[in-house]
Amino acid sequence: MKIKEVIVVEGKDDTAKIKQAIHADTIVTNGSAINKETLKQIKHAKEKRGVIVFTDPDYPGERIRRIIDEEIPGCKHAFLTVKEAATTKTKYQSLGIEHASPDTIQRALAQVYELTSVPASDITREDLIKYGLIGGNNARSRRKIIGEKLHIGHTNGKQLLKRLSMFQITKETFIKTMTEILQEEKTNG
Repeated sequence: MKIKEVIVVEGKDDTAKIKQAIHADTIVTNGSAINKETLKQIKHAKEKRGVIVFTDPDYPGERIRRIIDEEIPGCKHAFLTVKEAATTKTKYQSLGIEHASPDTIQRALAQVYELTSVPASDITREDLIKYGLIGGNNARSRRKIIGEKLHIGHTNGKQLLKRLSMFQITKETFIKTMTEILQEEKTNG
């Protein structure tokens, strides 16, 4: 089973730690530098599956929570205490989700998440190649356009398949959108 909601975290290390603890999809804000594109992804995720904001128990983490709450009201929140998120492995104490134990992360998320059977996407890597989203001359620009049209953000080829699955994009919607993109390319020549 998988967590239904998408978890919003600050960094890639947080995502890696969460994946050690539980099966879930994440959106990374890249620290307190949360931008409009990331907020659009979070809003889309909330509409599709729900969102859990799970940021560090420090000023930047709380700032991110406030920004998300203002822009996208109604998200769920999971919390760690400073003690649960702290490490002193080095001379300086570091604070973050990435330092918490998998058990601690599971307990924090258990307060708010729902389990679900998220259907696996039937879109394959071969589909991405077929529509020129990987390896072609226009692959990068096509990925940017499909990311905008489906509200899943711009990605590299490897991440596109994950995003299509995370946002539960059906193969039918994928093909329809790619057909539109290819038609626009022909029209704009």
